Amino acid sequence: MNFYRTTRLMLSGAAFFSLAGSAFALDGADLLKKLNAAYAAQGGTISADSVDIDGTTATLKNVSVKSAGGESLAVGEVTLSGVEEDEDGGYYIEEAAFPDINTTKDGVTVTAQELTLGGISIPATPGGDTLDTMMLYETAHTGPLKVVKDGAELFSVLESNVNLTLREDESGFDFDGAFKSMKADLSKAEDPQSKDAIEKLALQHIQGDITMKGAWELAPGTIDISEFAFDFTNIGKLNLGFKISGYTMAFVKSLQDAMKQSEANPNKEESQQALGLAMLGLMQQLSFEAAQVRFEDASITKRALDYAGAQQNISGKQMADSLKAMTPIMLAQFNIPELQNAVSAAVNTFLDDPKSLTVKAAPEKPVPFPTIVGAAMGAPNTLPQVLGVKVTAND
Repeated sequence: MNFYRTTRLMLSGAAFFSLAGSAFALDGADLLKKLNAAYAAQGGTISADSVDIDGTTATLKNVSVKSAGGESLAVGEVTLSGVEEDEDGGYYIEEAAFPDINTTKDGVTVTAQELTLGGISIPATPGGDTLDTMMLYETAHTGPLKVVKDGAELFSVLESNVNLTLREDESGFDFDGAFKSMKADLSKAEDPQSKDAIEKLALQHIQGDITMKGAWELAPGTIDISEFAFDFTNIGKLNLGFKISGYTMAFVKSLQDAMKQSEANPNKEESQQALGLAMLGLMQQLSFEAAQVRFEDASITKRALDYAGAQQNISGKQMADSLKAMTPIMLAQFNIPELQNAVSAAVNTFLDDPKSLTVKAAPEKPVPFPTIVGAAMGAPNTLPQVLGVKVTAND
């Protein structure tokens, strides 16, 4: 009697867990539908022949992706692991793993490995102007990437990483990225003039990193790129930065809508014109806050002066002296005496002892883009004052 009662309880328990498992199983079709809808809000499409579900892992078969205005790209099999459906009907994916790339065209082979996205949030209802309607990811990673021609490696990147962190109060994002150990072989250049320049400048083998860092505050729409640096051994470090405001969620939504409308128009010439007008209208919502271009020399300047001087049968020092003399003459035509003096002084200092050259634009308050355009068209000589431009060297 006890045996039958125990058996019946075990069977009932098994049936319960079986039904519970069915109730909470992932819906592959719904997952793909919402993933596609989220990507479509950005103007693209994702298609897959089928979706296989195994616990919290979804495998998309024969995936192809088409970006806004681009051609369809065959991706292959994509594995989504750690997939969870949230209360609102959206999804969270711990990691999306993409197949390695190995393609050859016109004798050039491109390979890339370890392609992943992490921490992907897929909204239940995309296309709005709030965070919960956007598809977001927390990390992006690629492993070794190589470009090979005729057995020789022309370009490679050891790895790349991008991180996007939502602030605790959801007021904005902080992000950073890096392309590590980039290498380029320019020694195989075929054009004699280019080959000579590369050899004289000692640029046969280039190696370095590209890094970036920034933030996006959602309410004022302030994007602050504090670092976008190209740092190459025996060449130098070029760092670009800028800060604009007005790039709000509503602005992003309007931008996406304009791109989708352009894509839907079969008349491509008409659609491009309409998109251009829409962009001009949207740009009026943006304001300029700051920008900076800074170059830190690592020996390329002397080689460049020597090479340029050799083309005119003079020394590198004579070439530098010639540039110092020409700078104020060239700037005089713009009728900006104050900036002319600052630029001339900075160029003289840098050419005498190449260390760093910095151009900054920092107005006292944000300048609307229409004001900048108006100044550029009506009184271009006022732009340096409008934008608060300063030029310094070796600081």
